[in-house]
Parts: sequence; structure tokens; C-alpha cells
Amino acid sequence: MLSAQQAEALILDLVQPLHPQRDLEILDLRSAPGRILATPASSVLDFPLWDNSAMDGYAVRYEDVKVCSTEQPAILEIVEEIPAGYQPQKNIQSGQAARILTGSMMPTGADTIVVQEETRRSGRFVTLFSAPKPHAFVRRQAEFYQAGQPLLPAGIRLSAAEIAVLATAQCTQVPVYRRPRIAILSTGSELVLPDQPLQPGQIVDSNQYALAALVASAGAEPICLGIVPDQQESLKAAIAQAISIADVVISSGGVSVGDYDYVDRTLTELRAEIHIRAVAVKPGRPLTVASFKATQSQEPELPHLLSPVLYFGLPGNPVSALVTFWRFVQPALRKLSGLADDWQTPCVEGRSLQDLRSDGKRETYLWGKTHLVQGKYEFSLAGGSQSSGNLINLAQTNSLAVIPIGQTLKTSGEAIQIMLVMP
Repeated sequence: MLSAQQAEALILDLVQPLHPQRDLEILDLRSAPGRILATPASSVLDFPLWDNSAMDGYAVRYEDVKVCSTEQPAILEIVEEIPAGYQPQKNIQSGQAARILTGSMMPTGADTIVVQEETRRSGRFVTLFSAPKPHAFVRRQAEFYQAGQPLLPAGIRLSAAEIAVLATAQCTQVPVYRRPRIAILSTGSELVLPDQPLQPGQIVDSNQYALAALVASAGAEPICLGIVPDQQESLKAAIAQAISIADVVISSGGVSVGDYDYVDRTLTELRAEIHIRAVAVKPGRPLTVASFKATQSQEPELPHLLSPVLYFGLPGNPVSALVTFWRFVQPALRKLSGLADDWQTPCVEGRSLQDLRSDGKRETYLWGKTHLVQGKYEFSLAGGSQSSGNLINLAQTNSLAVIPIGQTLKTSGEAIQIMLVMP
């Protein structure tokens, strides 16, 4: 049985990221937030486009004001008003100044801004009572970015700041990776949809809905294929369909050692290579990870695959399914999507407000809420049973406290690793 770290490394090695040419989409800038930039961005424009003022005040020649003070103020003639969006018309000569507003273009001849709080205006003249530093409050052309240089690298997620940069650079058509296609199916004859009446022995399939939400939040496209009964031929047909239309397939249930757990043997029949069958984690020990190679099979029962497909067989217990997704599937989807780095689910160091216990045999995840208090992370354990079947107290949590293998107790206040799984 692999450790969590070994399993994660193996899974990430299996992932082949989307191709920056074959898997490219061109989107309008307004449609690009949240997507992954597929090719580096650059601009033909300098930033700033021209020298401009960083403050409201007066554009002056430094030589005219470098020794002024309250006792010996400088008095300059105001020869021009420069509001935003206006191109200056005057060349500032010795003894002259221009009234200027924040962001406005610097006039020729001026090289320094004196902020208006340090001046007094009277008609066409302004009195300056404090000597500024040379080039004070002037934003120079190309100070932030020089035209033709790399602007944004490929492999980053486009958030508001990056969208603003692209807009400023007038990049209105953005090359991004397509969304990975993720097929999701649930196995189990006991499962029914939420809108169906429950019969004795039946349970609602919550996994498909939760996994679809997680896939969508990871920036991928969920393809929900429904419930598959515990019949091997039905499962084989469902998996064959799934791998023919998706980049990744996620199933829940059927990966343990029960009489009706058919996932592993079905994957073998479909010529998958099984890499992982169990991981030393709790919850979530039964985890199947397999891969299908691209193939043009001549056998009618085997699908034709134009590209490799990764398969995750998650446990059926609701909490186990979500925990294994956060721990192993989410990093794989992030790498697949084209992100250049930071694939792992983020972890921080903090302290628990309660004692945390484990049997020490597997890396254990306990769910609860984490808050940042005075610069330090504090974890509060969710109330109720920490059972892999207890989905109820997983709601409104945002993190997992991690207890390493070999440790059975983390006392209140002791340093712990916390996996941040939800915003």
C-alpha cells in the first residue's frame, strides 16, 4: 500500500498536460476569467504609455524648485492646465509650471511634480514652500513594462489582475487551454437520484453531484454519466463510453474487496494499466488509479482512444470520495489543465483548538474549519462523528487537519499541517 506522498507523485507523473496548440481556444477577454493562459502574452505598448503624474499638483522644472523652502518659496507662473486625457500644448520654461492632475501626461520641459498640498495658488501664479526630490511623483514611460518584453507567462490562471493587464495591453482575444473533460459515474445498485422516491435499502447518490461541483470549481467540464448498477457488463459499457469521451474518468464505489466491487477487474478487461489499488490514508484507503493509452484497437469491445485517459476509482463513502478528490484528483486536474505549477492542494501550518486523534496506521484527515487569527491559522474540528459515511458535518467546513502515519495524538495548541480544501 502506497503512502499518500508516493501516490501523489505517481499520479502527477501519469498526467499529460493539455497541448498548447492542439488544445487551444481563443476567447474574448470578457470570457477568459478563470481560464489558463496557453501561450505567453506580450504587448506592443509601453506601460506607462508616456510620462505622467502620480499626484494632483504642479509639473515643474526641478532646477527651479530644488532649494525652495518656507523661508524662501519659489513663485512660478502657471502657463497651462492639464486634465486627464489632455495632450499638453506648452513647453515648460524656467519660472513656469503647469497645473496637472493624477494620470495626466507630463508636459515637455517639466521633470518633477510638486503636490498641491505643499503649494498656494494665487491667480496665474503658484507658490511652492518645499523642495521636492528630483523626478518626484513622475511615472516614467516604460517604467513598468517595455513593449515587446514578456508580459504574462503561459500556464497561469487568469484572475482579475491578469485580465486588467491584458485589457490595458489591448489583448482582446486570449489564447487559453480548453477545459478538460471529466466523465463522472457512480456505481451501486442501491443508488437512486435525488428526485426519486427512496425504497428500503436505497440511498441517494450524492457523490455524482459533489464530484461534478468539485470538477467545475477546478475549471474543468463535468460530464455526468449517471448511476451504474452492480453488474459487470453494465459497468464495462459505462467505462468504455466514459473513456471514449473524456480526458479523465472518475467513478465512485466498487473499488473495495466486496463481491460486487467490479471496477478493477473491469479496467483490466478494458486493457487499462492499474497503477494504484490502495493508499495509506484515512478516509479513502481503497483508491484505484489506472491509465488507458491512446490506441486504435481493432477489437469491437474496446474503444478507440485518440489520447491517453486517466481513471480514478474513488471510494463510495461520501466523505472518502471528497477527501480523495481533494488529496489526489484535484492536483491531477490542475496539472492536466495546463497550469505550470502549484498543482497540490494548498497546505498551511497552524494549530488545533482541540485534541486530534488517529490510530497512527494511515495518514489521517479530520475535517473542520480554519480561520486566520492574528496572522496564525487556527483549526476547529467539526462536531459530530468523523465517519466516512457522515456527510452531514462535512458541510460548512473548509479544511482538513493532517495527522501523519505513526502519530496517534495532536494535542490542542500543537503545530499541525492543514489542507485548505474550500474557499
